[in-house]
Amino acid sequence: MHTKLSHQELAFQEDVRVFMRENFTPELAEKIAHPATFKSATIEWQKRLDSRGWAANGWPEEHGGGAWSATQKYIYCNELAAVGAPDVIPMGIKMLGPVLYSYGSEEQKQKFLPATKSSDMWWCQGYSEVGAGSDLAALKTRAVRDGDDYIVNGAKIWTTYAQYADWIFCLVKTSDEGRPQGCISFLLIDMKTPGISVSPIISIDEEHHLNEVHFENVRIPVGNRIGEENQGWTYAKALLTYERTAIAGVAYCKHTLEKVRKLASQGGEESLSLLDDVDFQARLADVEIEFMALEFLELRVLSSIDNGEAPGMESSLLKLKGSEVQQLVQTLLWDIAGSSGGMVPDMHDAKALWECQGNVARREYMFGRAATIYGGSNEVQRNIIAKYALGL
Repeated sequence: MHTKLSHQELAFQEDVRVFMRENFTPELAEKIAHPATFKSATIEWQKRLDSRGWAANGWPEEHGGGAWSATQKYIYCNELAAVGAPDVIPMGIKMLGPVLYSYGSEEQKQKFLPATKSSDMWWCQGYSEVGAGSDLAALKTRAVRDGDDYIVNGAKIWTTYAQYADWIFCLVKTSDEGRPQGCISFLLIDMKTPGISVSPIISIDEEHHLNEVHFENVRIPVGNRIGEENQGWTYAKALLTYERTAIAGVAYCKHTLEKVRKLASQGGEESLSLLDDVDFQARLADVEIEFMALEFLELRVLSSIDNGEAPGMESSLLKLKGSEVQQLVQTLLWDIAGSSGGMVPDMHDAKALWECQGNVARREYMFGRAATIYGGSNEVQRNIIAKYALGL
């Protein structure tokens, strides 16, 4: 898709490109890719972004955000993806941040927002449980009031980067009366609190992203509750709209599609490239059309946020279509790696070729199968769309 940018927007684009070129160095990229240095290097990168006011670019200015336009957000995400640079880890800045400045007390805002924005405080998300994933209201982790504290018992699963997190924002059951959605509260919990333990989950891509977090008689101050008791479902739904918007991965899809086209164009001296294959041409064209629709949808959602509206049902559309397009793109990349032995331009050793391209494609393909599940399964997103868009 081509967009016509103003002189100011073109200047902003060039500013972002120069910053990425000077700050996202190969050395930093290598450290972020390595588990032993992932957290420290990612914090370093996020602090570099924050030094320009870019880490929390979607926050209101009064809370240290950039108050960017939809076009600036679009430009920024595409420039990140173009150099393979990661955006900020979303749990704190992109997900919890809007809940904190919208529903948190003044004391909570002062305590948590600056440290979250600067990456001095890392968060993980305590939502899903065994038996309560997409059916989140069925959660069983319980918080019982004891004077000025809650006593928390239970467990959360699929908790991304819990092994690195300083704090966890958690949905807990605080009542048994009425509808399940009216029995949930939203707590902020220090991961160093006695009674918390973390068990690793190694996912199918052989990486340690995920964890199970256990709570055994964990004592949490009532002052760490966001908003009113038993109103956590309201805050959780607001957070999920921002999470689903981030999950869409539009800039990632765009960058990966460009890589697919480049790799598919590589042919030997006596062999045709994949782009010469009619069937592959048709598959690639279908995915590019799906991506174009996704990109326009993202711009619609960014525009609504730009106008001061929280992303609603549109975030479900974006998550639904974005996760499906991610999987289509990853499948194309995996097929190229398989058909070419993992070959990439300007490399000659077959083993190195496979390790460089094929292994990356394999891992992205495998972990990408979960994209249509996490953040609320796509079946749930279709139900939300049916209810709020079609009135069913």
